[in-house]
Amino acid sequence: MESLCFVGAGMIGTALGNRLASGNGNKVKLITIEPDVAKSINSKHINQKYFPNLKLSKKLKATTDHNCLQGADIIFLAIPSTVIVEFVNEHKENLSPGSIIINLAKGFGRDNMTITECLDDMIPNPVCSMKGPTFAREILDSAPTAFTFAASDENLFPSMAHLFNESKIYLDFTTDVKGVEILSILKNIYAIVLGIVDAHFNSANLRFLVLTKAFAEMRKALVLLGGQENTLYKYCGYGDFSLTALNDLSRNRTLGLLIGKGFFIEDISDKVVLEGKIAVNIFVEILQKHGKGEEEYPVLFELYKVFNQEYKISNFINNLLLKIDSRID
Repeated sequence: MESLCFVGAGMIGTALGNRLASGNGNKVKLITIEPDVAKSINSKHINQKYFPNLKLSKKLKATTDHNCLQGADIIFLAIPSTVIVEFVNEHKENLSPGSIIINLAKGFGRDNMTITECLDDMIPNPVCSMKGPTFAREILDSAPTAFTFAASDENLFPSMAHLFNESKIYLDFTTDVKGVEILSILKNIYAIVLGIVDAHFNSANLRFLVLTKAFAEMRKALVLLGGQENTLYKYCGYGDFSLTALNDLSRNRTLGLLIGKGFFIEDISDKVVLEGKIAVNIFVEILQKHGKGEEEYPVLFELYKVFNQEYKISNFINNLLLKIDSRID
């Protein structure tokens, strides 16, 4: 039996925690900063904020006490990427030396570093990543679901695979932790682009033209920044990108659809826009430091212009096609 702790009782933390609490005799706790959420999970077996109509396992528990980190064998980080590094730094004294830390969030840490790179510099624990083509609601509905588990130590994978045995969650594995983290950010960026494209034309031909170019840019950026090309073909790569770019349940695709329809900052959650803009700006900065520009990454740089200058969104596709047409891969 494993003692599992999820930092965060939002959608993904609740969904994965509930699945793991339902079998294998695991002891699972969710840490939340919202006392009412903890109370509803513990007393009514419902997460009233995120899944008010779905019953959760009676074995799933929630708490506002961060001391429960001390006894955890595995700690899943399921809070927004912007606060993970600060959280771990604040509570690292509560971490047992042998606890495995798994980052579920998708975003950068500090100083343009990935979250796992930041945590590796802060704590002695094994820091891993887990990403895949997943919607939390479907995990709660027990739909077969896939993740890539990434760890620098390949000996961690057998025990992780056993943890998810009989859960209908399927894992593949890579030692390319940085690559998994990079792809999890890139796929959100390019999903925004696909949303903008589909907002203008319901054209399968155009959609997959842009999808192909986006995937090619993801490959180049991944390798340039130190990831392994083969990671693209894990669940965290092609699968997660396709799910995020082509399914209307995706928040980033929806952001692109709204931008494409002309509903920008004033009509979209500032938080969603800000996350997308930050990720795009960081990647552009990193690429420019490597001497790379618009001629090699036309899709990414066109989205950068949307976020950072006066831009007529009705010209987005024509601008993009002109750049794609004028370059040789």
